[in-house]
This record gives sequence, C-alpha cells and structure tokens, in this order.
Amino acid sequence: FLSSAFFVGGNGGPGVHRSGNVCASSSASHRFDSRMEVATTATLDVAPTLAVDSTQDLPKAANEADETKVGVLMLNLGGPETGEDVEGFLFNLFADPDIIRLPAPLTPLQSVIAKFISSRRAPKSRAAYESIGGGSPILKYSNAQADLVSKSLKERYDIDAKTYVGMRYWFPFTEEALESVRKDGINALVIIPLYPQFSISTSGSSLRVLQEEFSRSKDVWGEQKVVHTVVPSWYDRPGYINAMADLIRRELDGFTPEQIAEGTADGRQECARHILFSAHGVPRSYIDAGDPYQRQIQECVRLISEALPGEEDGVKVHLSYQSRVGPIEWLRPYTDDVLPELGEAGVKNLVVVPISFVSEHIETLEEIDIEYRELAEESGITNWRRCPALNTETAFIDDMADMVVEALSEPSQTVTEACVANNVGNLELQSVDGQAEIQSAGVGGVGGDSELRGSVALKEGERWNGRVAIFGVLTTILVELLSGKPITNLLGIHI
Repeated sequence: FLSSAFFVGGNGGPGVHRSGNVCASSSASHRFDSRMEVATTATLDVAPTLAVDSTQDLPKAANEADETKVGVLMLNLGGPETGEDVEGFLFNLFADPDIIRLPAPLTPLQSVIAKFISSRRAPKSRAAYESIGGGSPILKYSNAQADLVSKSLKERYDIDAKTYVGMRYWFPFTEEALESVRKDGINALVIIPLYPQFSISTSGSSLRVLQEEFSRSKDVWGEQKVVHTVVPSWYDRPGYINAMADLIRRELDGFTPEQIAEGTADGRQECARHILFSAHGVPRSYIDAGDPYQRQIQECVRLISEALPGEEDGVKVHLSYQSRVGPIEWLRPYTDDVLPELGEAGVKNLVVVPISFVSEHIETLEEIDIEYRELAEESGITNWRRCPALNTETAFIDDMADMVVEALSEPSQTVTEACVANNVGNLELQSVDGQAEIQSAGVGGVGGDSELRGSVALKEGERWNGRVAIFGVLTTILVELLSGKPITNLLGIHI
C-alpha cells in the first residue's frame, strides 16, 4: 500500500517486506504505487527503511510533499450522548434516504416525515437511554480505541499515525472526521469500520458516505492528494478471534461448581454450560441479494468456538440474531425466541456473547442486559452471564494496530472497490425499480440500503414480497400517525 519497496517494522514489531511495482487497474486490489512515494529520498515516518527509485516520474503533488502522513479513520454508527441529543439523533436516522426512501415527487417531505417520527419516538427512546445512564457510551469507547491504537502503533512499530473517529448518525460525523484528516495533511489513509463482519447496512452504509464525499471532492481526496485503503471486514483475524475467546472463557470459568452441577441435575442437558452468540440481525432479503454478513457471522462463531471448550468439555454453542423490527423476514433464529427455548430445554447456565459489537452501547447494555436477561430468567435460565464487548482489551487493541500495519504493506482496496466486492451497489442512491421504499436495517435496525445491485439479483417474486413488506411498513406508519399510539420498536429505535 505505501510503496513499491517498503519495509514495515521496528521496536519488536513483525516486519513485512513488499517489492515490485504493480500499476493501478480496475481490479479490486492494486498496489499503492509510485503515486504515494512522496518523500523523495527521505524516510517515511511509518518505516525505518525505504528505497525510492528517483528515476520514476512522480506526480507533482507527491514530489512537493515532505513526508508521508498516515491516518487511520475508524467508522462507527454513533449515538446520543445525553437525553437532549436523542431527538436530533433520531431525526438524522429518519432523514436518511437509506432509512425512509420516498418517491421522487415526495422527497421534499423527507425532513418533515423525519421530524414527525423522531419527535414521536424520542420519549420512549430517551427512556431506554436513561436506563443505561442517560446516553450512549459508543463515542467514549470509540475514542478510547482510536487513542490506544495510535499508542500501540507507536510503541510496537514506531509508526506515527493519527487516528480519527467518524460516526454515521451523530457527532462527530464522518464528514467532520474527514475535515480533520484534510487539515492534518494526511496523505495515506487506512479506513477501518468498527464492525468485524461486513454488512451492507453497517460497514456498507458508512463506506457509501465516504464514496460520495471522495467522488464529490476529487480535488481534495483524489489519488494525487490522498491514497486510501479499506479493511472492509476482519471477523477471521486470529488476534480478534483469540481476544473474543479469552473474554468468553473468563465468563465460562465464572460459573461455580454448584452452578455447574445444577446445569445437568435434572438430566435434560448433557452440557452444563451454554454459550449464545447473539448477532445483530438483518433482513433476509439482504442475504439473498449478496450481503456476506450471515456467512461471516457463522464463520466467526465457528472460529471462536474452536478456541473454546467443546461439548466434550460440557460446553454447547448456539447462535441467534437480535433487534429485528418491522413486518419483513429477518435472519433466524431470533434471540427472543431462542432464550425461551433454551429455558424450556433445561438450560441453567448461559453466557450471552454480543458478537456483532466491539463496544458497549444501547443494544448490549439495554437490549441484552435488561430485556433479554429478564426474558431468560422468566424462562428458567437461572445463572445468566453476559460477555462484555471488547472495548479496550489490550489484545484487541494490539490486533487493530497489527491490522493497520498489514493494510499499509499490502495491496490497497478503495472504498468503491470494497463496496463492489461486498455487493454494495446502487451508490447513487437510486431505487432499482423506482418504487417508494422504507428501509429498516443495520445496527439497531436502521442504517442500510436493501436495494442492491450485486452478483446475486433479487428474483421477481422476492421483489414483490419486498414491496408487500414495504406496504406493511407504510401502513404501520399511517396507523401511528392517525391513532396517535406508538407501535413497539417502529423502525428499530434500539440504537
């Protein structure tokens, strides 16, 4: 990514050497070639050794640069920090055409509809945030992760890199983070969505914002100014897998001998301890259209499970999906269906693992810790434990730093290429069939676009099913508008 003859190493960190010069092409991966060999004969900040061919015809902007300035942009959803922020946060969600998509003649009403829904839903959503302290901690954890990754890069690799956090729906917005990147003169940018598994409704939604900004301001973000690379998913990284396994193992070890004995006392369960991986759900139509999310979740759970005690050790693994909303089909089985089933089957000792999230927020602290725990205990699961999110675990932070180093030394993948590779089509936000659509997907049930041009096209029958589902959502909104009565979890206010 950083040069055609580049060694990344230092201070005990692993070295990665790459040589050769592969010109940019239309393929999904290409080397970060002579365009960013910007230091003339000077050594890059990120590398103790750099060889530059002075005979190459470097672009003018590259020749004028004194050094390569590396930045790391970490993308996340965002959330209200106080109760006063809730309505504005919800307005941003519903004002997004990816959430509520209207026919072209009605697009001027987007803000009006967003204002109405957000004002109606704010009291209930505000109460949920009050139950976890008044606001979302997602920015606090994201900032801490960014700071620690920067320190790890310096301490372990002697790499000076500035880190930035860009949120999709609340401060600091992705656009604000990009402005900071520009002001700091960053010319080599590594982009990391803070979602281990790629979904068109989370990582894809955030990358879409970047793609639009990069296309709109090519004089600022063009390859002559800034070269970037994206790490679209990292669910199968050994460092991440081991960090997750360590956290889960601690919770498994927390069951007392008496609780373990209780787990098999009535003879209905051969395994005394159970693990439930609860992943965020997405609409089934996303998977049918080529979203890799479900496959990546299943593979991630398999890899983590292989690092844990198995059924021969009295531990059984389950997978479910949470946070479904609306009348359409979502990934199954649903967490709120699985918990009663486990209780009925005699499960007593359960560790719940929020597999889609790397920091605590409303869906771990309220939905899992309060709603699901209550449901589990009502279902007879007496010994409940919840695995914490990775947050600022040292092993996780160091693996994030390793990820940056690897991205700097490997073939690059642009935002557009990452979207295409993961079936995030329709970058112009145009409806495939011109119909009015309402989307409800992503973290918290919102944030994505289900209209995809990917390698797998929706069948005509599936498209009509989608239209029926859309009509159902529109009807739901109409009922609420006319009756004045809230409908539980309308459009996914679980963020």
